[in-house]
Amino acid sequence: MCGIAGALRLAAEGTAGAAPGALTELGAAMADELVHRGPDAGGVWTDEPAGLVLAHRRLSIIELSAAGAQPMRSACGRFTLVFNGEIYNHLELRRALGAYPYRGRSDTETLVAACAQWGLRATLERASGMFALALWDAQERVLELARDRLGEKPLVYAQLAGDLAFASQTRALRRHPAWRGGLDRESLALYLRYGYLPDPCSIHAGVQQLPPGHMLRVAGGVIGAPQAWWRLATVVATGAQQPFTGGEEDATTELGRRLEQVVAEQLVADVPLGALLSGGIDSRLVVGVMSRLSGRPVRTFTIASPDDPRYDESTQAAAIARHLGASHTQLCITPAQALAVVGELSTVYDEPFADPAAVPTLLLARMVRAHVTVAMSGDGGDELLAGYHRHVVLPHLFSRVGWIPRAVRRLAGGVLSAVPSACYDGAYRLLRGGGIRLLGDKVHKLARALGAGDVADLHRRVTSVWERPAQLLGAGAEASAWADRECAAMPPQPLLERMLARDQLGFLPADGMVKVDRAAMAVGLEVRLPLCDHRLMEFAWRLPGTLKVRAGRGKLLLRKLSERYVPPELGTGGKVGFGVPLDAWLRGPLREWAEELLSERRLAADGLLDPAPIRAAWHAHLAGWRDRFYPLWTVLMLQLWRERWTGAR
Repeated sequence: MCGIAGALRLAAEGTAGAAPGALTELGAAMADELVHRGPDAGGVWTDEPAGLVLAHRRLSIIELSAAGAQPMRSACGRFTLVFNGEIYNHLELRRALGAYPYRGRSDTETLVAACAQWGLRATLERASGMFALALWDAQERVLELARDRLGEKPLVYAQLAGDLAFASQTRALRRHPAWRGGLDRESLALYLRYGYLPDPCSIHAGVQQLPPGHMLRVAGGVIGAPQAWWRLATVVATGAQQPFTGGEEDATTELGRRLEQVVAEQLVADVPLGALLSGGIDSRLVVGVMSRLSGRPVRTFTIASPDDPRYDESTQAAAIARHLGASHTQLCITPAQALAVVGELSTVYDEPFADPAAVPTLLLARMVRAHVTVAMSGDGGDELLAGYHRHVVLPHLFSRVGWIPRAVRRLAGGVLSAVPSACYDGAYRLLRGGGIRLLGDKVHKLARALGAGDVADLHRRVTSVWERPAQLLGAGAEASAWADRECAAMPPQPLLERMLARDQLGFLPADGMVKVDRAAMAVGLEVRLPLCDHRLMEFAWRLPGTLKVRAGRGKLLLRKLSERYVPPELGTGGKVGFGVPLDAWLRGPLREWAEELLSERRLAADGLLDPAPIRAAWHAHLAGWRDRFYPLWTVLMLQLWRERWTGAR
């Protein structure tokens, strides 16, 4: 796990290498911006005649000696590699490669050896892991960038004057002398809609994220278009052609066999290793498998929110840890701690990012890093086997009301939306003696869904934070998201599968994985995600919807499998994960801070945002009519980011 950066001169007017030593200085400056990702060591390598610099910051996980240092050249001297991530099956690749003059045991050396023997694309197709990389072919004078299948590791690039510059995070691009910045308003509209920036968008004009499963070739001064080396559409089509023919128990056993193989690979490390544990199905399953495969108690870590039981799974997590014989550590989050870390989010997430779970994730990562260098997490299970509320409710709903004319459905949705969310919450507590977390918010999302015209519109309605972001910006179109284009090219599927595809291509890499990567890397912690292994996803797409959702509950097979490790009664609460009571905090301890950032003066300062709809949402939230903390948090994180990176006040 590391940070990578570099630049290649495309034309004579390029600034990379314009003066003696400039390439080395540029590489060192870019690497300095990524020290948090790799605090253990750094390296810079140049090809002066080609105008190329490759830079690396290292977090040492496997092969702690200098034999694992990067940039790394192949034994033949033709290829030079910088690489961020882990190749979990690299020992298997070594066996397939045969004789090679290895200097050490690192997966980086395996990767560059494989590229020299098989070529980059063939190597990627045989590799299992999370990665972003840059490979220089000195013979052909070709630079290739690549990103892993599901987008666990980030990679951004831009043409700056006559150079191509790339890096693990945008902040490193800022060190290039031709950097100018500037907002991409179409991408900003997408951010306001979703609270994150979908691939390939960046908040900066001219900067792009390389989409997951893609390569980029730069040759002869020309930046080619990104080319897919792995596509979810192919996985979906193959799954439909080769469906799993066994029953529920057979499918559970096969999923367990595959997961044990994945976890066994990911347990390999030369540094201390632990796991993030909530009370949920996914993390308890991962820890259960780790406990079975490990020869010693697993170190587990969790978050507690004692001030609000709606967000607190610490009791369940502790019970699960005891059952599995884990060595358990707990961190209690207070509003004061949250407020202290909020101001850092714009630095940690160097593009706007508004998932509220970033707060506890960053706090948890800091605690975990004090004990271990590598941690496993259950992220990805919801996208893998249908764990979100929308996966369960919407297919069931539209199987019954889909025949009703859209105008009538839209009218019914308007009636449901007219009732304040607090009324739904209060009525449920009165009638049932308890509460469903954010019930009113869920009902309002359902109301929006009723007016949907097609699957793309349906998914957009239920995942939008601001339904009409153009209102906030005055005008303007939204950028095109890569996930939308990929899904449009897929063959017809049932509604559940089409929603899963959109989540796997959109939300998972652009929100879920960004949340984990940036928070963990900010403190030099490597987080591994077993449930995001492509082999599990390929198996999941062979399964029918009835083995994913049944009787109003999702993740059927993950539930069944987890019961083989942990009794179900140890986790009977609702789905929470690592959350925080942001709705209450914005009405309480965070109110003064939010009021200043959302003041009409601050919102209208440079004419980018229209204060009216934002102020209306703020007043509605404070009055308790509607829980508007997600839309408000999206604006708050944008305001913090603009102050940190653009100097806006």
